[in-house]
Amino acid sequence: MSERTIALVTGANKGIGYEIAAGLGALGWSVGVGARDDQRREAAVEKLRAAGVDAFGVPLDVTDDASATAAARLIEEQAGRLDVLVNNAAITGGMPQEPTRVDPAVIRTVVETNVIGVIRVTNAMLPLLRRSASPRIVNMSSSVGSLTRQSGPGGERTTGPVSAAYAPSKTFLNAVTLQYARELSGTDILINACCPGFVATDLNGFRGVRTPEQGAAIAVGLATLPDDGPTGKFFEDAGEVPW
Repeated sequence: MSERTIALVTGANKGIGYEIAAGLGALGWSVGVGARDDQRREAAVEKLRAAGVDAFGVPLDVTDDASATAAARLIEEQAGRLDVLVNNAAITGGMPQEPTRVDPAVIRTVVETNVIGVIRVTNAMLPLLRRSASPRIVNMSSSVGSLTRQSGPGGERTTGPVSAAYAPSKTFLNAVTLQYARELSGTDILINACCPGFVATDLNGFRGVRTPEQGAAIAVGLATLPDDGPTGKFFEDAGEVPW
């Protein structure tokens, strides 16, 4: 069993996920790069290794049960446990998404990745996380999932356009995060959601104003919480985000 801290980041072959992996790797951790595309995953692993990170590839499609099970098996063989899981993989489903016109199939597809995928991977990894002395789960959410901000004045400016799939999927993810925290209360597992801010990635056509490295910082912070740290909360760089 490895003495290094072991982390898995889903959707880590590019963007914010890659920078989270890089940030955790800079701490001296061993980082699993979870991604479904073999070529992109291995390219990311090579780039991280070139930067001095102890990275290894984890084939992972978060929408597939067998893939999640196989990923857990690989990490068990590789390290014997998992200390930190960062559920970063997500999709938007494409825009526009006005609720009066959206195809219900788009909503199903987005929820399958952004919510059910998180549940699928988390549950597959829980037996390994329970072997850790300080297990942490970080769910990458978004401020667009904040009902308080969506319903407040200036909602268009602070939470983006009307969205019947992506924004509600993050609200759903926040609710699921809270349910995990309730169930896992009394254990060593701390689970929180976070918003990286409006980061320039291919998810938004690189329209964001923050760098992926800036967006990754909040996740790295939550991954390194002390044992008496918060759980069942929603954070951004400025502090706690209202539900």
